[in-house]
Amino acid sequence: MAVNKPPRKPSTRRPAPFGEQARSVELLWGERARPSRGPRPGLSAESIARAAITVADAEGLHAVSMQRVASELGFTTMALYRHVPGKEELVDLMIDTCLGPPPPLAGLPGWRDRLSAWARALSAVFHRHPWSLGATDRLRVMGPLELAWADAALAALADTGLAAGERHRAFLVVLGHVRSAAQFSSGKARGRSLTGPQWAAATATLARRDPARFPALHEVLAAGVAGSGDADGLEFGLGVVLDGISALVARRAQS
Repeated sequence: MAVNKPPRKPSTRRPAPFGEQARSVELLWGERARPSRGPRPGLSAESIARAAITVADAEGLHAVSMQRVASELGFTTMALYRHVPGKEELVDLMIDTCLGPPPPLAGLPGWRDRLSAWARALSAVFHRHPWSLGATDRLRVMGPLELAWADAALAALADTGLAAGERHRAFLVVLGHVRSAAQFSSGKARGRSLTGPQWAAATATLARRDPARFPALHEVLAAGVAGSGDADGLEFGLGVVLDGISALVARRAQS
């Protein structure tokens, strides 16, 4: 006999904020239980991440695997799993590790100097670790060091008089420019992509075939993309972005 069950009440439980990335949170924020036993001392999540960074710096992120990193460290792959649950979580830890702490900004005189120093320091990270551009191009949970970078940039704007939302959007614009400039000048192409210098040379070659058809493009490329000494446009674009933020700050001060 069928039993009529009362209809289920809608669930009032909120979805877990970390979704499928909960294991990354545990690893990045030190919430993962340390292995009670394991191989000889010297293996840790940090040492695994640093070995993986060395591989990625030399050969790209595609070369990183748990097996490869274990081989580099002289351990078995299973030994690594006692400290890092998988490659996805390892990449998240690599990002936080290669970033390190944000640059000290408190001693700089104004928000523009502080934000400029922050942008240049982040650009340097992307150039030292080109693989990190691809690794950070998705929405994901962030570790304490990466969040500290975001906090430092927002703190640099704290005395501008901008509203909290405006400071956040200004930070995102600066971040986007730094990423774009680093992507253009990255010395390592991914897949069928060209590096920035390769793209400039290829596009200039194509434009020269019919300069009358692409006159403005031909004029610019004929002058040389790197002719200003700012090969990736970081400084030029950063100046333009900061000028825009300055104009916004001035308008808010008058309102």
